[in-house]
Amino acid sequence: MFDANTLAPLQTIQDYLRYAYSKFREADLFYGHGTDNAWDEAVHLVAGVLHLPWDVSPSLLAGRLTDMEKEALAIALKRRVVDREPVAYILGESWFMGLPFKVTPDVLIPRSPLAEMLTDELQPWLEGLYPERILDLCCGSGCIGIAAAYVFEDTEVVMTDISDPAIDIARENIDRHAVSDRVTVVKSDLLGDVEGTFDVILTNPPYVDQPDMTSLPPEFLHEPRLGLESGEDGLDATKKILADAANYLNEGGILVCEVGNSIDALFEQFPDVMFICPEFEHGGHGVFVLTKEQLVAHQDQFKAAAGTI
Repeated sequence: MFDANTLAPLQTIQDYLRYAYSKFREADLFYGHGTDNAWDEAVHLVAGVLHLPWDVSPSLLAGRLTDMEKEALAIALKRRVVDREPVAYILGESWFMGLPFKVTPDVLIPRSPLAEMLTDELQPWLEGLYPERILDLCCGSGCIGIAAAYVFEDTEVVMTDISDPAIDIARENIDRHAVSDRVTVVKSDLLGDVEGTFDVILTNPPYVDQPDMTSLPPEFLHEPRLGLESGEDGLDATKKILADAANYLNEGGILVCEVGNSIDALFEQFPDVMFICPEFEHGGHGVFVLTKEQLVAHQDQFKAAAGTI
């Protein structure tokens, strides 16, 4: 399918865009790591392999490719169609809030609706408070914490993860964005080794429940299970965070947590908790906000659910 003889007639960027688009449609791939359709996925892959911008000038599309470029595209197409590998891993890069981040299969591919909340400077949930310290819990690539540092230019950001390879990637991204003066990353199992208190805790913890884990599209199986699965109901990590978060928040502080499809299970288990659930204009769901006051009020209940009482 992607051998030299099959691809020999393809000579230009336009040829490879058309071929990739056809093969993606034929293979019925799953989209959800930065694009939502076959054409955008083809543009993303072909342009990325050729080190071109996504909005490449139409005047370049008739440009003929070198043999090395053709070989690189053939390898990339095979990885996407046959191996069902996400484009972000093939290119080693993903984007979040308009910022590029290095990614490998050691970290999840950025796609959180928290980006929209950060774009709005976490208002109205911060009620005008300017955060002096932000914690990005379960940081993975570091995209959320680093994006927060761009939004809040005078804020200290601490990022944590339990995975050593993820921490290495996060450090590379800190250096890439030249924010090491304000952003640090430390190893911690959830809040276990976190020091100090914060005005905001941002977290996108593992939240995929067991039924969903058994039916994930092949593309998601390239991502680290450590960053996805979280028990039968998808809430093992979240319940531990809820149990302890109040101890790490300053007065007026907030917890912002993404739990995706597991939010219904969260509501069922804590029916008397008034979770604040933002609505997103650009897609996404399953995010809640709780104030420190709420976390304190329900802390015993959260601890019981987490098994820490």
